[in-house]
Amino acid sequence: MEGVLRDPETSALDERHKALFRLIERVNQESPGIDAAAFAPARTAGWSDEALYFAITVCALFNFYNRWIDATGVHALSDDAHREGGRRSAATGYVRE
Repeated sequence: MEGVLRDPETSALDERHKALFRLIERVNQESPGIDAAAFAPARTAGWSDEALYFAITVCALFNFYNRWIDATGVHALSDDAHREGGRRSAATGYVRE
């Protein structure tokens, strides 16, 4: 995980996932300039249109959430709170009863 966060290109990710991360980086950095050709490397790596749609949607939602949190002054969670949330989600999923 740390290697991916530091630099996906030099991380232990396989080439298929690196292709996806390259596309998502373009979505983050230059979305107005993305055209149909931008998807070719990810498709060639084996990603379906549906998978690419979901990856772009997740990317867009996180961008939205981050901007919303920044603009509304919501305080960031501590590292411990993030770890606890991760443990809870791993154990019970996202659905709360």
